[in-house]
Amino acid sequence: MKACGVIVEYNPFHNGHRYHLQQAREQTGADVVVAVMSGNFLQRGEPAIVDKWTRAEMALLQGADLVIELPFAYAVQSADYFAAGAVKLLQALQVESLVFGTDVKETVDYQGFGAFVANHQAEIDTRYQAMRNNGQSYPQQMTALFRELLGLPLDFSSPNHILGLSYAKENAKYSQPMTLIPIHREQAGYHDEMIKGTIASATAIRKGLEAGTDVALTMPKTSWGLLQTQPLISWQNFWPLLRYQLLVQTPSDLRRIYQMTEGIEYRLQAAAEKAETFAAFIEAVKTKRYTWTRLQRLCCYILGQVTENEIQGTWQNTFIHVLGFTSKGQQFLKERKKTADLPILTRIGRDTSNFSLDEKISHLYQLGSPKISEQVYGRFPLQR
Repeated sequence: MKACGVIVEYNPFHNGHRYHLQQAREQTGADVVVAVMSGNFLQRGEPAIVDKWTRAEMALLQGADLVIELPFAYAVQSADYFAAGAVKLLQALQVESLVFGTDVKETVDYQGFGAFVANHQAEIDTRYQAMRNNGQSYPQQMTALFRELLGLPLDFSSPNHILGLSYAKENAKYSQPMTLIPIHREQAGYHDEMIKGTIASATAIRKGLEAGTDVALTMPKTSWGLLQTQPLISWQNFWPLLRYQLLVQTPSDLRRIYQMTEGIEYRLQAAAEKAETFAAFIEAVKTKRYTWTRLQRLCCYILGQVTENEIQGTWQNTFIHVLGFTSKGQQFLKERKKTADLPILTRIGRDTSNFSLDEKISHLYQLGSPKISEQVYGRFPLQR
């Protein structure tokens, strides 16, 4: 069966996501659309608005055939690590093409960009080291570097475009790279916070839900219906737990946490003593060097007491955790199971050792509300 892949978060699933799935199938002629989806904590370092099982069901009802979970060790990371994990899962299932959204209007040869980076990595690393402390942000540095090397108007300030370039770099490392197909975002940009029609950004929809605005027309009826059955989760649900972690641990305890560097633990503890809300806490801590997103990811690691060894353990023992499938997706999975490069997990038991970090994080997410259902044990893939 011919398969195309999409890398998603669906936080929540909206009309733009449905368009993306439709275009993925149409432009590739695929029999099966495979969605690699972040679990209960997301790339920008925040809890998902509803749990992974609900979001997987939203996707299966609107065009995805197979939904697999991107492990926490890849999902809550900067673009390059996020892309490395997602591409690895798709490659393990021998998916032929990858369809992703982009915010840039210009035509970009993502395939060519990936091949260029693969062939010039040493030169790129050398030039990056030379400009690391020039006062510019990382996106500004990368934009200047690749414009100089390639003479192309690459812009590293757009989140979806950055992810697209990261997918391209990672994809080019494989002997049989997937065909890359960018889809231009329609009507609403990634950061747009206003709802102007039936297609809006996930950011705008979440803000609308928080404010009590009617956002029903921005998503399929099935997604809207599922959203009504679940508690809506944000960082504020976890703020008491995070604050407790920061206030009862010593600085040496906190230094064991993944990516806790440069003495930031002291700044975090000082802010936690005074802040009454998560937003106030982040506002007090953030600097030009420590951006909102970077701090949110660090807070995810603190909340889960995540160590370097746990992250490395997942990287070294990556797995494919199946959240759900249609009949076509199930057939595809049976075909690929014989040749997949990674173990495929359809049910998590207490002895599933390589799932231990994600098991811990799934239990942690359940603490966000007593209404969140069991996330690990006894959960079989959804069938639609």
